[in-house]
Amino acid sequence: MIGQDRRCAADTSAVIHVDCASHVYPDGSVGLHEMCFSVRKGEVVVVCGANGSGKSTLIEHLNGTLVPADGRIEVHGQRVDDERRRELWRTVGVVFQDADTQLFAPTVLEDVAFGPVNLGLVPAEARREALAALEAVGAAELVEKIPAYMSGGQKRLAAIAGVLAMHPEVIAFDEPTSDLDPIHAGRIESLIRELRRQGTLALVLSTHDLDLAARIADRVCIVRAGSVIAEGTPREIFYDQALLTASGLVEPGIVRIWRALSPEGDGAPEPRPVTEEELITALRERAGGISNMYHSETQV
Repeated sequence: MIGQDRRCAADTSAVIHVDCASHVYPDGSVGLHEMCFSVRKGEVVVVCGANGSGKSTLIEHLNGTLVPADGRIEVHGQRVDDERRRELWRTVGVVFQDADTQLFAPTVLEDVAFGPVNLGLVPAEARREALAALEAVGAAELVEKIPAYMSGGQKRLAAIAGVLAMHPEVIAFDEPTSDLDPIHAGRIESLIRELRRQGTLALVLSTHDLDLAARIADRVCIVRAGSVIAEGTPREIFYDQALLTASGLVEPGIVRIWRALSPEGDGAPEPRPVTEEELITALRERAGGISNMYHSETQV
């Protein structure tokens, strides 16, 4: 409730913890309502919700772009006050949905090097960090490009490189593949998968694309009306049809296929796949079981 400083359950392992935060925009619309959220080192947390559910508002609170009217943001257990808020960008990097809000320098190299320069690096060191970050995202060819003339996918890669160059502990992506063609969306997803494999960063993604979430999430948080109303593994969340319907979401394609192929009245039996690979494995195992049953019956 606005006006109270309530507390969520403590999460001592969290890099960043949103503790019962509320935020109201100037027009009176509620962005967050007693939001409890955390992310731990090395995990990928995907925040899913319909448009207007509070996903982007949450992302903007993670690096201090917005501050809660009530509640608190904690980094490594320390409350973020006005002083720490100015330093929060060192810990949490945000890749916004609109890359144009992040790219402002004359060239990509200068843009990506801007963050390291602000961290205190001399220009030569900042350039090395920028080049390494562009190489890491597979966009070394963009070094001398003018951001205004690049495609949406190229801008998104440059924006991610700008965040990576500052070596944050958490990277938050707001709708990272929205409005991208399949090729660039695939490149962004592959990059996120590689960052996940390395396991050194905490990654937060906001999206209403549940198929993407099913492929990359360790933990899924469902947001509605500015609050997390459920969280769990993709398998736990995406087979809860009532939850998704109430949240204005549609089951991932793999879940719908598995339900359709399941015996009538059986709902969604185990193993409840959520990725293409899991679905193929499950169907092969089912086909093998049917084949074995057939051979057993013919030998009787």
